[in-house]
Amino acid sequence: MQLNARTRIALIAAAAVLALALFGQEFRTAWLSQYTYASAISSGDPKTAKPAPGAAAAPPSASAPETVQRPKPAALARRVVEYHIDVRLDAEAKTLHGEQTVTWTNPGAKTVSELYFHLYPNAFESPQTTFMRESGGRLRNDRAVPESVGGITLRSIIAEDGENLLPRLQYVSPDDGNPNDRTLARLRLSQPVPPGGSVTLRMQFDVKLPRVFARMGYAGDFVMAGQWFPKIAVYETKGTRGRKQEGWNAHQYHGNSEFYSDFGIFSVKIRVPENYKTAATGFLAETPKIESGMKTYHYYADDVHDFAWAASPDFIYSEESYSAKGIPGVRIKLYLDPLHAHLRERYMHAAKSSLAKYAEWYGAYPYSTLSIVVPPKGAGGAGGMEYPTLITAASAEEENPGFELERTVVHEVGHQYWYGMVATNEFEEAWLDEGFTSYAEDKVMDAIYGISPNLPVEAVYLTDPAPLDQLSWKYRSHEHYAENVYLRAKLVLLGIERRAGERKMRAIMRTYFQTYKFKHPSSRDFQRIVEKVTGTDWDDYFGAFVYGGEAADVAIESVRTAPSESNGSRQYESVVTLSRTGAYTGPIAVLLQFADGSVSTHVWDSDSARTEIRVTRPHPVVWAAADPNRTNLLDNRLYNNFMKAELPRTTRNRWNLGAAKLLETIIARFGW
Repeated sequence: MQLNARTRIALIAAAAVLALALFGQEFRTAWLSQYTYASAISSGDPKTAKPAPGAAAAPPSASAPETVQRPKPAALARRVVEYHIDVRLDAEAKTLHGEQTVTWTNPGAKTVSELYFHLYPNAFESPQTTFMRESGGRLRNDRAVPESVGGITLRSIIAEDGENLLPRLQYVSPDDGNPNDRTLARLRLSQPVPPGGSVTLRMQFDVKLPRVFARMGYAGDFVMAGQWFPKIAVYETKGTRGRKQEGWNAHQYHGNSEFYSDFGIFSVKIRVPENYKTAATGFLAETPKIESGMKTYHYYADDVHDFAWAASPDFIYSEESYSAKGIPGVRIKLYLDPLHAHLRERYMHAAKSSLAKYAEWYGAYPYSTLSIVVPPKGAGGAGGMEYPTLITAASAEEENPGFELERTVVHEVGHQYWYGMVATNEFEEAWLDEGFTSYAEDKVMDAIYGISPNLPVEAVYLTDPAPLDQLSWKYRSHEHYAENVYLRAKLVLLGIERRAGERKMRAIMRTYFQTYKFKHPSSRDFQRIVEKVTGTDWDDYFGAFVYGGEAADVAIESVRTAPSESNGSRQYESVVTLSRTGAYTGPIAVLLQFADGSVSTHVWDSDSARTEIRVTRPHPVVWAAADPNRTNLLDNRLYNNFMKAELPRTTRNRWNLGAAKLLETIIARFGW
C-alpha cells in the first residue's frame, strides 16, 4: 500500500515519540543509521582530535607523483592465481578494452577438467539478470537509471597450444536456473589440470560500463572499475570451511551477495587519457608513461584476491608515509574529489587511526599501500566499498560532511582485515566480514572519536532475525540481509563480549585473525576459536544466534500486588511474572521499585521460559523493569521490559499490545 507524504510523516513522528517514551533512549541516532555504517551525532571536531600514533611530517604537494615500489620477498598466502592484465579506458565510449593472461594452479588432490569464471559486469545487461531481479535495480540508497546498462564480452580464450576455447564456454545459473543471467560461466578445458599443475589462458574482453549505481561504472568523467575482469572462481580443497569433498565454489552475482576469490598475484597495466589520474590495488611498479595522448600506469599486487581501480581527471592526489606498531611502513594515497580538497587531514587522520587500532588489536597490516578514493557527487553507488589495499569513501555530496566521513573510512579500512586478509566466503557467510567489520568500526569510533553506538535502540531494528550463516540471496530483501549480517551480527559479537569479557574478546578476535588470515575460514572455525580462548562450550549460543535466527526477548508479563496481615501489621505480597521468547543469553537483572521509594534487584539466572519473583514487604511494588542496564543486546522488544503495577489489568494489557503492534508496524515499514 502506498502512503502519502503526510501519513508517512505522521507515522514516523509517532514512532519517534513512542520509542522515546518506551526506552528513554535517543531514537534519532538509530533512525538515521545506514546499514553500511551508522551515522554518528557528535559535537566533536575531528580537526581537534588527537593525532594518530606515528603521524608523518608535512605531506608532499598534491601534484607530487606516486611512489614506485617493489614486491616483498616472501609470500603470505597460497597463490592460486596469477593475472597479467592490460586494459585501456575509452573515456568517450565508457568502455574498457582488456587483454589478460591468467594462470591457475590446481590446489586440490584431484584432476580438474573445467574452470569457472565470474563475469560480474553482466549483472547490468538487462532487468532480467539475477542481480537486477533480486535487487530491483537498487543497492543501498542508489537506484539504477536508464544509463545503468553494461556488460562484459569475451572476444577470445586462447589455450597454451593456440586453440581458441571460447566455443567451449557455457553460461550457467546454478543458484536459480535463470536463463537470462550470464554472470557465471563454465569453461571445459582441452587438457585437464593435475593436482599441483597449472593452466594458462590468454583472454581478450570488452566491458561496457554502466552509469554507476552498484559498485562499478561511470559518473561523468569518473570511472570505478570494481569486479571488472573475467575472474576465476574459488576451487575449495577438502577441509576448507568444513568441506567434505573438494570442488568449485561458484555462484552467480546476487542482489545481496558480495564476493569470494582466491589469493594470487596481479600485474595490471591501465591506459587512460593523459589528463587522468588512477588509483588501484597494490602499488606502482614503474613510472607512468605517456604516449599518443594516453598515460599507462603499471600496478602490482601480491597476496590479494581481487584488483580494482578508479580514474578521473579531477582527482586531487596526496600521499603520506605512515608507520606504527604493527604497521612497518605503508604509503597512504588519497584521491580527493575537489569538493573535499580541504578535508585531506580528516581523511588521513581516519585512515591512520583505524590502521593503528586494527594493527594493535588484531595483527599487522602487511601491505605497503592503502589507497582511498573519494567519488564525486552523484557517484554514491561507488562509495563505501572495499577492495584489497583500496577503499572508496562516501561520495562528496556536501562540502562539510559530519562524522559519516570518518565512519566510512574506518569501516572500509576494517574490511582490509576481515574481507581482505581473512577472506571469508561472502556468498555464503557474509556476516564473517560485514558483522566483524561493523563490530570493529564501532570500537575505533569510540576509541578515537569518542562516539559510541546506541546499542539498545539499534537492537530494536531487529524486526526479522534470521540465521547468519545462510546464503546471502536467501534473505528476503537487501534490508533483511543488512539487518542481519551487519547489525544483528555485530550484536551477536557484542553478546559474546558481554559474556566472555572485553579482554578475552580481544583475545578471541586476535586469535581468529592470526589463525585464519589468508585461509578462508567458516562460522564453525570462528566458534572453535571462541571455545578455545574461553575454555567453555558455546553450542547453545551459536545454535541460537548464528546457525539459528533467534532473538532473546525478555518480557514482564504482569505485576500483581495484594495486601495481607502479618503479626498485626499490613504487608503486601507482590508477584512479578517474567517470560522469555527466544534463547538464553545469561543472567537478567530485574529491578523492583516500591511505593516508599526503595528498590530491590533480583536476578533471573536460568534458561526457563517463565519465572516468578515474589516479595513481601510493607509497601507494594510500583513498577518492575527487566534488564534495566540493557545488558541483553539481542533483546529486540524493549517495550515489554517495563511495567507499572497501578494500571488496571485490562488497561495495562491493552496499552502494551497496542504499543507493541504500532511500534513493530512502524519499524518494519520505515526502519530501513
